[in-house]
Amino acid sequence: MKRRLLISLVLCLFFSQSVFAQLQKAKAHWTYTFSKPEVKKGETVDLVFTAIVDKDWYIYSSDFDPDLGPMLTTFNFEKNNTFEVVGKLKPQNPKEKFEEVWGGKVRYFEGKGVFKQTIKILADNPVIKGASEYQTCSHVTGLCIPGNDDFEFKGLKVVAGAAINDAQPTVGKTESATDSSSTVTATPTDKLADTSFTINAGDADTSAQAEAAATLSQTLSSEDESADKSLWGFALAAFLSGLVALLTPCVFPIIPMTVSYFTNQEKGKLKALIYGISIVLIYTLIGTVVSRLNGPAFANFLSTHWIPNLLFFAIFFVFGLSFLGLFEIVLPSGFVNKMDQKADQGGYAGVFFMAFTLVLVSFSCTGPIVGSLLVASAGGEVVKPIIGMASFSAAFAIPFTLFALFPQWLKSLPKSGGWLNTVKVVLGFLELALALKFFSIADQVYHWRLLDREIYLAFWIVIFGLLGFYLLGKIRTPHDSPLEKVSVPRLLLSIVTFTFVVYMIPGMWGAPLKALAGYLPPQSTLDFDLNKRTAGVASNIAPGETRKYADLFHLPHELEGFFDYKDALAYAKKVNKPVFIDFTGHGCVNCREMEARVWVDPAVQQRLRNDYVIVALYVDDKTELPESSWYTSKYDNKVKKTIGAQNADLQIVKYNNNAQPHYCLVDHEGNLLVKPKNYDLNPANFAAFLDSGKAAFNK
Repeated sequence: MKRRLLISLVLCLFFSQSVFAQLQKAKAHWTYTFSKPEVKKGETVDLVFTAIVDKDWYIYSSDFDPDLGPMLTTFNFEKNNTFEVVGKLKPQNPKEKFEEVWGGKVRYFEGKGVFKQTIKILADNPVIKGASEYQTCSHVTGLCIPGNDDFEFKGLKVVAGAAINDAQPTVGKTESATDSSSTVTATPTDKLADTSFTINAGDADTSAQAEAAATLSQTLSSEDESADKSLWGFALAAFLSGLVALLTPCVFPIIPMTVSYFTNQEKGKLKALIYGISIVLIYTLIGTVVSRLNGPAFANFLSTHWIPNLLFFAIFFVFGLSFLGLFEIVLPSGFVNKMDQKADQGGYAGVFFMAFTLVLVSFSCTGPIVGSLLVASAGGEVVKPIIGMASFSAAFAIPFTLFALFPQWLKSLPKSGGWLNTVKVVLGFLELALALKFFSIADQVYHWRLLDREIYLAFWIVIFGLLGFYLLGKIRTPHDSPLEKVSVPRLLLSIVTFTFVVYMIPGMWGAPLKALAGYLPPQSTLDFDLNKRTAGVASNIAPGETRKYADLFHLPHELEGFFDYKDALAYAKKVNKPVFIDFTGHGCVNCREMEARVWVDPAVQQRLRNDYVIVALYVDDKTELPESSWYTSKYDNKVKKTIGAQNADLQIVKYNNNAQPHYCLVDHEGNLLVKPKNYDLNPANFAAFLDSGKAAFNK
């Protein structure tokens, strides 16, 4: 046993020093409390040792084979005549797994570990001291770090007289667990030191308690870790965001449009490289300069204002008609001649113009993704947002640059007729369908109600239905050749298209259509919804309660709540519930996807409906408020006149964030109970997030 233990320690120390070249501390933070605050001399009491373990780390328990290899958790007491140890150390519900490196099963804790040791009190002022030995290991790197901490228990009151109620919880910013009441009390440290919470076994099962406690402890540790993230990690996250942005509806269709521009260009490879570099430079300059001059609200303008959205709608609509064969889009001959003259000097102005046009058109979809970078820049940081924007745009520029570098990929296709024209026509149908998304955003933001869900779906059903018939050769456009037989690829594509049409049809009468969550107008805009329940759903808002803007906004899934921040806080105080803040937007694709895939989960709905006062704050709504409600923001010194502008300002100023969706769990004064949550499609994670907020509020 000693030999294996020695090998384990040597390997841990060698690995930690060779990788990090510095001393590493064990990834567990301990608190020490009594199971009850008062006892009589001669009675027993439990000592509760609680470890909050960092995210992605675990600590070994004390109840498996000590000869296996890992270091078991032990507590060595300094002996004296004021107390007496009774029985063995009792770990509370550790997990178990088989570790190949040791060749056996080990028991361990993630997030939080609790150990109890019963002692008998022998004197009025017991002195309970000692040292702990334990080992924490990483799930990610496999690194193991031994720990050795001194401990001391203080604050126990030894009294005479009647017996003490064992169920009475320990008071104070500590962490304890009692056998008699099954109450777990946890106190976070550092930044959220005031957000301690209590979970009662009578309210939920023990696994839910452990999950909520682990969620908060991981939230706290991840908050500390995030402060230590390197610029390289931030750059990687931004790069991955750029790859995701390529799949947005206002970026992906642009890729084929850019290919033909570089066909037959002199010095094509050099121009292609400059094209990619121009995209990176423009994005980086726009991101940093705009954040300095106009703040992140400018990104919100491009994403939600009717002018850019109707402009993009018109661009996609015109391109769609052109691809269908109504007309050809060509540059004026005079402009072409001037560009040819500049070609002798390099023609790089045209390349830069193409890159700038791409950035402008795509910013409607990419703006929300880079919003957090704009907040960081406006907050005084310089290097971080520049690196982030450069990394984001580098990933964004890759496919465009590759197509520009190799325009012969297009030359190798048939010049006219055949499947090349079919590709153009298919793109034309897709352009018409995607154009509706831009019109829909403006329609929702300004409450025009011209393109409600059923009308939007009717357009898409007709467009994709016609596309299916076109693929079968039942429809011909002006430049199509006669189709004598349908090829297998066209037949398969038509099957996929008609399947998509059939999938959308039930949406006309209320089917949720989760696969299209975010791309369709909200379910609440349906005039006739068969899924809407008219009875049987208890209201979580008291009858007669006045709610501002309830005529403009609606929550999904027949949830009821508020749409004004102050109203929600006041009502929450009245009913003594925490507040669930949903920072959302009409044009927020991820917000609708969260509502369709996560909020619909019964466990999540039950918590939202019963445990919280919900307030949905739309940051992009353009409804102008009375002048008496206007104010000048302390953030950017601009007058906030609309509902959306004031909600966006609240999110930035109070919660230091401008991305949507953004979910905050707060108390009656608007103070955060736990770390906020963003886009996460795992309903179990979201339910645990809500549980941790409720527990923090109850404490």
